[in-house]
Amino acid sequence: MVVDMEANIDLALRYHDAVGKGAVGDELAAFFTPDVTHRELPNLLFPDGMTRDLEGLLAAAEAGQAKLVSQDYAVKNVVAVADTVALEIAWTGVLATGQTVKAHIATFLDFRDGKICGQRNYDCYEPLS
Repeated sequence: MVVDMEANIDLALRYHDAVGKGAVGDELAAFFTPDVTHRELPNLLFPDGMTRDLEGLLAAAEAGQAKLVSQDYAVKNVVAVADTVALEIAWTGVLATGQTVKAHIATFLDFRDGKICGQRNYDCYEPLS
């Protein structure tokens, strides 16, 4: 089987751009397979970590929109091997309170049939400013 790593990288970048612009609902769901699994490893916001299915991902995106005025995903590095794309990201979010939140993120996206079927996030949050 031939893997189109460039197409996977392109989709990974478009996905993060869409999330940064506030994509929710069907617009966001279009990036994923119906059986996607998102695993957020333990961090400041989720000390026990979190596992979500597609419905959970979409609900989290909606909830995030209620808390954030804006967010930006600055992709620093991208590496692709077979059906996996790894991204190093500097994330900045502005809360409705005006407070800025920053995180250094490593995310690993698994692909199947041109869509994301798995996502693992390692989010390292900076102290609140």
